[in-house]
Amino acid sequence: MIRSERTRRTGPAVLRVLAVAAAYYAAGGLGLIPGVAVHGAAVTPLWPPTGIALSALILLGPGIWPGIALGSLCVVFTLSDSVSILTVVVVAGNTLAPVCSYLMLRRAGFRRELDRLRDGVMLVFLGALLGMTVSATVGTCMLVVDDHLPLRGFWPVWTAWWSGDAMGVLVVTPLLLTVRGVRMPRADDRWGEACVLGTVAVAASLVATRTSLEMIYLVFPLLIWAALRFQLAGSAPCAFLVSVMAAVAGAQGVGPFEGHSVLHVMVNLAVFNGCVALTALLLAAVVTEQGNVRRRIEHACEELADVVERLTPGRATTAWPSPPEDEHGSL
Repeated sequence: MIRSERTRRTGPAVLRVLAVAAAYYAAGGLGLIPGVAVHGAAVTPLWPPTGIALSALILLGPGIWPGIALGSLCVVFTLSDSVSILTVVVVAGNTLAPVCSYLMLRRAGFRRELDRLRDGVMLVFLGALLGMTVSATVGTCMLVVDDHLPLRGFWPVWTAWWSGDAMGVLVVTPLLLTVRGVRMPRADDRWGEACVLGTVAVAASLVATRTSLEMIYLVFPLLIWAALRFQLAGSAPCAFLVSVMAAVAGAQGVGPFEGHSVLHVMVNLAVFNGCVALTALLLAAVVTEQGNVRRRIEHACEELADVVERLTPGRATTAWPSPPEDEHGSL
């Protein structure tokens, strides 16, 4: 009986770990975002696996960390074709970074619904900007120690590594947390506006990232529209689309990134993707928080109106229950 109960508990846990590892590998190992070389080190302007890892920890708990480690090991192994001390250390850094981010978010009282401004701020500064310094520092230091990177290339590689990991959290994590709460749409939902928003998002992203015109910031009115009308459910997919298309264009050196150095492109992508994620995440959180406050106020007003109605003269005998009488019919 005990062994059977333990098996029933272990089976789903193992499946969750394998599912996280597969998702991590699919996002990183299959090359969702093309990589670039900075001082001989392969980095990417947007690393989705960090967002997948942090989302898995938030949704499934800290016990899912073996799936992150396994997925990271598979990705690193496909890049190096061998297992070495460098591989083990990089995998450890890639696993430790989202775990540290998760622990800091939990300590700060983060809510995965992202319905408060403080939750958006915590995800940006604790989950992305601060937490991802761990993987960037561990990985870059190991490259220098193992003579794969000259010392003069430490900061450029560290910056590119950190920005890619941080952008992965900022872009992917809100999207996955939003998908968790997806429900079946109703007939009265804004279908027409949502379709128009999706069409405009694709067109604006293509124009902003594939033409040589300096129109890359054309996407920000789109993000504002999505956040104001659909909150995080609209702004998170739009931010993901824009950031992925910008990262691909930057890695290919086309559009507004044509003719620039790799470091110049990486800096521009980090700033652009950071602004996109901040706009989409924080504005959606503000709108959601204000909507929740308005609903609470409306509910309080309804309760107050009900109390006032009960206290209106002439309704006291019918609005409030009479005190119990004793068996002789008197109080």
